Amino acid sequence: MTTISTFITSNSYSNESITSTIIPRRKTRSVRVSKVTIGGGSPVVVQSMINEDTLDIVGSVSAIRRLHEIGCEIVRVTVPSLAHAKAVAEIKQQLKQTYQDVPLVADVHHNGMKIALEVANYVDKVRINPGLYVFEKPSNHRSEYTQTEFEEIGDKIRETLKPLVISLRDQGKAMRIGVNHGSLAERMLFTYGDTPEGMVQSALEFIRICESFDFRNLIISLKASKVPVMLAAYRLLVKRMDELGMDYPLHLGVTEAGDGEYGRIKSTAGIATLLADGIGDTIRVSLTEAPEKEIPVCYSILQALGLRKTMVEYVACPSCGRTLFNLEEVLHQVREATKHLTGLDIAVMGCIVNGPGEMADADYGYVGKQPGYISLYRGREEIKKVPESKGVEELINLIKADGRWVDRP
Repeated sequence: MTTISTFITSNSYSNESITSTIIPRRKTRSVRVSKVTIGGGSPVVVQSMINEDTLDIVGSVSAIRRLHEIGCEIVRVTVPSLAHAKAVAEIKQQLKQTYQDVPLVADVHHNGMKIALEVANYVDKVRINPGLYVFEKPSNHRSEYTQTEFEEIGDKIRETLKPLVISLRDQGKAMRIGVNHGSLAERMLFTYGDTPEGMVQSALEFIRICESFDFRNLIISLKASKVPVMLAAYRLLVKRMDELGMDYPLHLGVTEAGDGEYGRIKSTAGIATLLADGIGDTIRVSLTEAPEKEIPVCYSILQALGLRKTMVEYVACPSCGRTLFNLEEVLHQVREATKHLTGLDIAVMGCIVNGPGEMADADYGYVGKQPGYISLYRGREEIKKVPESKGVEELINLIKADGRWVDRP
């Protein structure tokens, strides 16, 4: 946690935050959210959302600050009423006065036209859900929508959305069109089914409305609680946008992923799969836990894919009969001694058979040489053999000698 906080606070958008990568990222336009840039080749941005009621101004300010201090670059708050919208103005002001101007996103749902228009004056981005923004209760008696009915509702949505689009456009702010699989509008469900196609069409309708008012500061998301649905929806959207010449950045996430190990695995399965295909410009891991627990997962995903470098990368073999020391214990010792560093690759390998080859890309290596002794490497070069009891100490000395050591904050 300290590593992420130190790195992000001091160096969020320098070139050091981007590692060399073999993943070709999809080219997207740049969209500014206050001081943060999403898309356009910028580092993948990490987001989360506070749990506090936005009317609790002190609690909200504290929660936003906690998230930002550990590396959350954009924070979302819920805005279910006009009173909440006005509270956001005070939250923003207090952040500026007591901490710093954290980029904020307002989450607006159910017939939130007036609310969104009000809160747009205080935040840096407004997130709307096409299935709920112009909310109409489903009818038990309807079996289909005619083309005329479909288009009439589309016209109504356009006129309802127009004031918000113009406000955000004129203020130079951003909008996230956030489609959720579980809340598609009834007319989309009747026309396209409960499918990725319906999600894509819902997003495209709102994109076209925004474009008709010359507003293109858009980020798009198509979230689902089922990973295969989420993957299919994003891939289909990218295909359609490419065909239409659209280059909007995408926000990735598996909504309602749950908690614990499975929630993390589920989120990683969806987010990392798309990122590995070059799709995605900003992410959120949605856990049923304290929001602070989401940030390390986000950075671990990005680090594993080589998209952000915010911590030490540890390379370690799984251990076998050739291992010459307690690998699990030594890896723990090395990690505890060096985890506050940023940007290093450190390998801990159990024996000389695979060690030098498997750790060839590491900056430093700790390799079992013979019983009671280990070899320290700088890259592919063996530097010295030392007693195992002094291994961690000598590794630190080697890093210090190269000028790559920093003391713990």
